[in-house]
Amino acid sequence: MSLKNSTNIMLEMCMAVKPGEVVLIITDTATHQSIGRALYEKAVELECDPILMTMEPREIHGQEPPKAVADAMRSADVVLAPTSKSLTHTQAKLNAKQVGVRSATMPGITLEMMKSGGINADYLAVRHTAFDLKSRLEKAKNIRLVTELGTDIVFDVTACDWKADHGICHEAGSSSNLPAGEVFVAPKGGNGVFVVDGSMSGIGILDSPLTIKVENGQATEITGEGAKQLINMLDSVGPLARNLAELGIGINPAARLIGNVLEDEKVAGTVHIALGDNSTFGGDVVAGIHLDGIITRPRLFVDGEELVLSF
Repeated sequence: MSLKNSTNIMLEMCMAVKPGEVVLIITDTATHQSIGRALYEKAVELECDPILMTMEPREIHGQEPPKAVADAMRSADVVLAPTSKSLTHTQAKLNAKQVGVRSATMPGITLEMMKSGGINADYLAVRHTAFDLKSRLEKAKNIRLVTELGTDIVFDVTACDWKADHGICHEAGSSSNLPAGEVFVAPKGGNGVFVVDGSMSGIGILDSPLTIKVENGQATEITGEGAKQLINMLDSVGPLARNLAELGIGINPAARLIGNVLEDEKVAGTVHIALGDNSTFGGDVVAGIHLDGIITRPRLFVDGEELVLSF
Protein backbone atom coordinates (compact mmCIF):
# COMPACT_ATOMS: atom_id res chain seq x y z
CA MET A 1 0.00 0.00 0.00
CA SER A 2 1.23 3.52 -0.75
CA LEU A 3 1.24 6.41 1.71
CA LYS A 4 -1.46 8.04 -0.40
CA ASN A 5 -3.69 4.97 -0.13
CA SER A 6 -3.39 4.85 3.65
CA THR A 7 -4.33 8.52 3.94
CA ASN A 8 -7.39 7.73 1.82
CA ILE A 9 -8.42 5.07 4.33
CA MET A 10 -7.84 7.37 7.30
CA LEU A 11 -9.55 10.50 6.04
CA GLU A 12 -12.33 9.05 3.88
CA MET A 13 -13.27 5.65 5.33
CA CYS A 14 -12.34 6.20 8.98
CA MET A 15 -12.98 9.90 9.60
CA ALA A 16 -15.44 10.65 6.76
CA VAL A 17 -14.15 14.22 6.48
CA LYS A 18 -16.33 16.75 4.70
CA PRO A 19 -15.43 19.78 2.59
CA GLY A 20 -14.86 22.84 4.76
CA GLU A 21 -14.14 20.91 7.97
CA VAL A 22 -11.14 22.02 10.00
CA VAL A 23 -8.76 19.05 10.12
CA LEU A 24 -6.01 19.52 12.70
CA ILE A 25 -2.95 17.33 12.22
CA ILE A 26 -0.68 17.19 15.27
CA THR A 27 2.79 15.70 14.90
CA ASP A 28 6.18 16.06 16.57
CA THR A 29 9.81 16.25 15.54
CA ALA A 30 10.39 12.56 16.36
CA THR A 31 7.77 11.41 13.83
CA HIS A 32 8.57 11.06 10.11
CA GLN A 33 7.62 14.41 8.58
CA SER A 34 6.13 12.83 5.47
CA ILE A 35 3.25 11.33 7.51
CA GLY A 36 1.86 14.66 8.68
CA ARG A 37 2.49 16.20 5.28
CA ALA A 38 0.66 13.38 3.45
CA LEU A 39 -2.37 13.74 5.75
CA TYR A 40 -2.32 17.51 5.21
CA GLU A 41 -2.17 17.15 1.42
CA LYS A 42 -5.01 14.62 1.41
CA ALA A 43 -7.15 16.98 3.53
CA VAL A 44 -6.48 19.76 1.00
CA GLU A 45 -7.47 17.41 -1.83
CA LEU A 46 -10.76 16.69 -0.03
CA GLU A 47 -11.44 20.45 0.24
CA CYS A 48 -11.04 20.55 4.02
CA ASP A 49 -9.39 23.39 5.92
CA PRO A 50 -6.30 21.65 7.33
CA ILE A 51 -3.84 22.86 9.97
CA LEU A 52 -0.51 21.13 10.59
CA MET A 53 1.03 21.67 14.04
CA THR A 54 4.47 20.30 14.97
CA MET A 55 5.54 20.16 18.61
CA GLU A 56 8.45 18.74 20.56
CA PRO A 57 7.96 15.09 21.60
CA ARG A 58 6.38 14.41 24.97
CA GLU A 59 8.60 12.61 27.47
CA ILE A 60 6.15 9.77 28.21
CA HIS A 61 2.95 8.30 26.80
CA GLY A 62 -0.10 10.14 28.15
CA GLN A 63 1.70 13.41 28.90
CA GLU A 64 -0.37 16.47 28.03
CA PRO A 65 0.47 18.50 24.90
CA PRO A 66 1.25 22.23 25.11
CA LYS A 67 -1.75 24.43 25.93
CA ALA A 68 -1.77 25.92 22.42
CA VAL A 69 -2.13 22.43 20.95
CA ALA A 70 -4.83 21.46 23.45
CA ASP A 71 -6.79 24.63 22.66
CA ALA A 72 -6.51 23.96 18.93
CA MET A 73 -7.81 20.42 19.43
CA ARG A 74 -11.03 21.74 20.98
CA SER A 75 -11.52 24.13 18.07
CA ALA A 76 -11.18 21.61 15.22
CA ASP A 77 -13.76 19.35 13.60
CA VAL A 78 -11.32 16.47 13.17
CA VAL A 79 -8.00 15.78 14.91
CA LEU A 80 -5.36 13.39 13.57
CA ALA A 81 -2.36 12.86 15.84
CA PRO A 82 0.61 10.97 14.40
CA THR A 83 3.02 11.52 17.31
CA SER A 84 5.88 9.60 18.90
CA LYS A 85 4.23 9.57 22.33
CA SER A 86 0.55 8.92 22.89
CA LEU A 87 -2.05 11.67 23.17
CA THR A 88 -4.81 9.06 23.46
CA HIS A 89 -5.10 9.11 27.24
CA THR A 90 -4.81 12.86 27.80
CA GLN A 91 -7.21 15.44 29.13
CA ALA A 92 -6.64 17.43 25.91
CA LYS A 93 -8.09 14.59 23.85
CA LEU A 94 -10.93 14.03 26.33
CA ASN A 95 -11.85 17.73 26.31
CA ALA A 96 -11.92 17.75 22.51
CA LYS A 97 -14.12 14.66 22.49
CA GLN A 98 -16.57 16.27 24.91
CA VAL A 99 -17.22 19.17 22.52
CA GLY A 100 -17.83 16.83 19.57
CA VAL A 101 -14.43 16.64 17.88
CA ARG A 102 -13.75 13.41 15.96
CA SER A 103 -10.23 12.22 16.60
CA ALA A 104 -7.73 9.52 15.67
CA THR A 105 -4.48 9.15 17.57
CA MET A 106 -1.48 7.30 16.13
CA PRO A 107 1.19 7.09 18.85
CA GLY A 108 4.48 5.77 17.54
CA ILE A 109 3.26 5.52 13.94
CA THR A 110 6.06 4.88 11.46
CA LEU A 111 6.33 5.27 7.71
CA GLU A 112 6.37 1.48 7.35
CA MET A 113 3.19 1.15 9.43
CA MET A 114 1.51 3.69 7.16
CA LYS A 115 2.16 1.38 4.22
CA SER A 116 1.49 -2.12 5.56
CA GLY A 117 0.01 -4.18 8.39
CA GLY A 118 -2.94 -3.14 10.52
CA ILE A 119 -3.73 0.03 8.59
CA ASN A 120 -4.79 -2.19 5.65
CA ALA A 121 -7.74 -3.64 7.56
CA ASP A 122 -11.31 -3.55 6.34
CA TYR A 123 -12.53 -1.27 9.12
CA LEU A 124 -16.18 -1.91 8.41
CA ALA A 125 -15.50 -5.61 9.10
CA VAL A 126 -13.46 -4.71 12.19
CA ARG A 127 -16.41 -2.66 13.45
CA HIS A 128 -18.72 -5.66 13.00
CA THR A 129 -16.34 -7.87 14.99
CA ALA A 130 -16.00 -5.21 17.69
CA PHE A 131 -19.73 -4.82 18.22
CA ASP A 132 -20.24 -8.59 18.29
CA LEU A 133 -17.52 -9.11 20.91
CA LYS A 134 -18.66 -6.11 22.95
CA SER A 135 -22.20 -7.52 23.10
CA ARG A 136 -20.80 -10.77 24.56
CA LEU A 137 -18.89 -8.94 27.29
CA GLU A 138 -21.25 -6.17 28.38
CA LYS A 139 -23.00 -8.14 31.13
CA ALA A 140 -19.88 -9.84 32.48
CA LYS A 141 -19.01 -9.53 36.16
CA ASN A 142 -15.53 -10.99 36.13
CA ILE A 143 -12.95 -11.93 33.53
CA ARG A 144 -10.22 -14.46 34.25
CA LEU A 145 -7.13 -14.43 32.06
CA VAL A 146 -4.78 -17.43 31.97
CA THR A 147 -1.67 -18.32 29.93
CA GLU A 148 0.82 -21.18 29.91
CA LEU A 149 3.57 -18.76 30.98
CA GLY A 150 1.93 -18.16 34.35
CA THR A 151 -0.69 -15.48 33.84
CA ASP A 152 -3.62 -15.97 36.18
CA ILE A 153 -5.52 -12.80 36.97
CA VAL A 154 -9.17 -11.98 37.62
CA PHE A 155 -10.68 -8.59 36.71
CA ASP A 156 -13.79 -7.13 38.30
CA VAL A 157 -15.76 -5.66 35.40
CA THR A 158 -19.19 -5.55 37.04
CA ALA A 159 -21.28 -2.82 35.36
CA CYS A 160 -18.20 -1.49 33.55
CA ASP A 161 -18.59 0.21 30.17
CA TRP A 162 -16.82 -1.79 27.45
CA LYS A 163 -15.45 0.27 24.56
CA ALA A 164 -14.97 -0.66 20.92
CA ASP A 165 -12.04 0.86 19.02
CA HIS A 166 -12.87 0.01 15.42
CA GLY A 167 -11.55 2.93 13.40
CA ILE A 168 -14.88 4.33 12.16
CA CYS A 169 -15.23 7.87 13.52
CA HIS A 170 -18.21 9.37 11.71
CA GLU A 171 -20.20 10.61 14.71
CA ALA A 172 -19.49 13.73 16.75
CA GLY A 173 -17.15 12.98 19.64
CA SER A 174 -16.06 9.60 18.31
CA SER A 175 -12.42 8.65 18.61
CA SER A 176 -10.08 5.81 17.75
CA ASN A 177 -6.51 4.72 17.32
CA LEU A 178 -5.27 4.12 13.82
CA PRO A 179 -4.50 1.34 13.18
CA ALA A 180 -7.61 0.34 15.13
CA GLY A 181 -9.07 -2.92 16.32
CA GLU A 182 -9.71 -3.68 19.99
CA VAL A 183 -12.45 -4.05 22.57
CA PHE A 184 -11.42 -2.79 25.98
CA VAL A 185 -12.56 -1.80 29.45
CA ALA A 186 -11.43 0.07 32.55
CA PRO A 187 -11.90 -2.61 35.25
CA LYS A 188 -13.04 -1.78 38.77
CA GLY A 189 -10.18 -3.82 40.14
CA GLY A 190 -8.25 -7.02 39.84
CA ASN A 191 -6.02 -9.54 41.58
CA GLY A 192 -3.45 -12.00 40.35
CA VAL A 193 -0.40 -12.14 38.10
CA PHE A 194 0.01 -11.35 34.42
CA VAL A 195 3.00 -12.23 32.28
CA VAL A 196 3.73 -9.92 29.34
CA ASP A 197 5.47 -11.91 26.61
CA GLY A 198 4.78 -9.90 23.45
CA SER A 199 5.76 -6.27 23.77
CA MET A 200 5.57 -3.44 26.31
CA SER A 201 4.98 0.27 25.86
CA GLY A 202 8.25 2.15 26.10
CA ILE A 203 10.31 -1.02 25.72
CA GLY A 204 9.19 -2.78 22.52
CA ILE A 205 9.43 -6.49 21.70
CA LEU A 206 10.44 -8.39 24.82
CA ASP A 207 13.43 -10.74 24.77
CA SER A 208 12.06 -12.35 27.93
CA PRO A 209 8.74 -11.97 29.75
CA LEU A 210 7.80 -9.38 32.35
CA THR A 211 5.83 -10.66 35.34
CA ILE A 212 3.55 -8.20 37.13
CA LYS A 213 1.73 -8.98 40.36
CA VAL A 214 -1.53 -7.13 41.00
CA GLU A 215 -3.22 -6.71 44.37
CA ASN A 216 -6.51 -4.84 44.71
CA GLY A 217 -6.05 -3.13 41.36
CA GLN A 218 -2.44 -2.04 41.94
CA ALA A 219 0.78 -3.40 40.44
CA THR A 220 2.76 -4.28 43.55
CA GLU A 221 5.66 -6.27 42.11
CA ILE A 222 7.37 -6.26 38.70
CA THR A 223 10.07 -8.77 37.79
CA GLY A 224 11.93 -9.80 34.65
CA GLU A 225 14.68 -8.54 32.38
CA GLY A 226 12.93 -5.25 31.55
CA ALA A 227 11.50 -4.68 35.03
CA LYS A 228 13.85 -1.85 36.00
CA GLN A 229 13.00 0.12 32.86
CA LEU A 230 9.27 -0.31 33.38
CA ILE A 231 9.48 0.57 37.07
CA ASN A 232 11.44 3.72 36.27
CA MET A 233 8.78 4.84 33.77
CA LEU A 234 5.97 4.23 36.25
CA ASP A 235 7.71 5.77 39.24
CA SER A 236 8.60 8.89 37.24
CA VAL A 237 4.96 10.01 37.59
CA GLY A 238 4.10 8.55 41.00
CA PRO A 239 1.96 5.80 42.56
CA LEU A 240 -1.11 6.33 40.34
CA ALA A 241 0.92 4.93 37.45
CA ARG A 242 0.59 1.46 39.02
CA ASN A 243 -3.20 1.48 38.64
CA LEU A 244 -4.63 -1.51 36.79
CA ALA A 245 -6.05 0.66 34.03
CA GLU A 246 -7.23 -1.51 31.16
CA LEU A 247 -8.02 -4.95 29.85
CA GLY A 248 -8.15 -5.08 26.05
CA ILE A 249 -8.64 -7.71 23.34
CA GLY A 250 -7.09 -7.33 19.87
CA ILE A 251 -9.37 -7.96 16.87
CA ASN A 252 -7.54 -6.62 13.78
CA PRO A 253 -6.62 -9.56 11.48
CA ALA A 254 -4.18 -7.41 9.49
CA ALA A 255 -2.16 -6.25 12.51
CA ARG A 256 1.24 -7.79 13.31
CA LEU A 257 3.41 -7.98 16.42
CA ILE A 258 6.19 -5.56 15.48
CA GLY A 259 7.31 -4.00 18.76
CA ASN A 260 5.10 -0.95 18.40
CA VAL A 261 2.19 -1.10 20.85
CA LEU A 262 -0.03 1.01 18.58
CA GLU A 263 -0.22 -2.00 16.27
CA ASP A 264 0.73 -4.79 18.68
CA GLU A 265 -2.32 -4.33 20.91
CA LYS A 266 -4.60 -4.70 17.88
CA VAL A 267 -3.26 -8.13 16.80
CA ALA A 268 -6.25 -10.46 16.60
CA GLY A 269 -6.36 -13.01 19.41
CA THR A 270 -3.97 -11.21 21.76
CA VAL A 271 -4.85 -9.52 25.05
CA HIS A 272 -3.27 -6.41 26.54
CA ILE A 273 -3.24 -5.05 30.06
CA ALA A 274 -2.35 -1.44 30.80
CA LEU A 275 -1.15 0.36 33.89
CA GLY A 276 -1.77 4.03 34.65
CA ASP A 277 -4.39 6.42 33.32
CA ASN A 278 -7.92 5.29 32.43
CA SER A 279 -9.79 8.56 32.86
CA THR A 280 -10.55 8.89 29.15
CA PHE A 281 -12.46 5.62 28.78
CA GLY A 282 -14.55 5.06 31.87
CA GLY A 283 -12.07 4.96 34.74
CA ASP A 284 -11.35 7.59 37.37
CA VAL A 285 -7.54 7.59 37.56
CA VAL A 286 -5.69 10.54 36.03
CA ALA A 287 -2.07 9.40 36.05
CA GLY A 288 -0.40 11.18 33.12
CA ILE A 289 0.93 7.84 31.84
CA HIS A 290 -0.58 4.76 30.18
CA LEU A 291 1.56 1.71 29.40
CA ASP A 292 0.26 -1.44 27.67
CA GLY A 293 1.69 -4.94 27.83
CA ILE A 294 0.79 -7.47 25.11
CA ILE A 295 0.03 -11.06 26.07
CA THR A 296 -0.01 -13.77 23.39
CA ARG A 297 -1.92 -17.05 23.35
CA PRO A 298 -4.35 -16.09 26.14
CA ARG A 299 -7.35 -17.99 27.46
CA LEU A 300 -10.25 -15.87 28.66
CA PHE A 301 -13.05 -16.98 30.94
CA VAL A 302 -16.15 -14.79 31.23
CA ASP A 303 -18.00 -15.50 34.46
CA GLY A 304 -16.48 -18.98 34.41
CA GLU A 305 -17.21 -19.80 30.76
CA GLU A 306 -14.35 -19.80 28.26
CA LEU A 307 -14.53 -17.22 25.47
CA VAL A 308 -12.79 -18.52 22.36
CA LEU A 309 -10.89 -15.73 20.57
CA SER A 310 -11.28 -16.72 16.92
CA PHE A 311 -11.20 -13.67 14.67
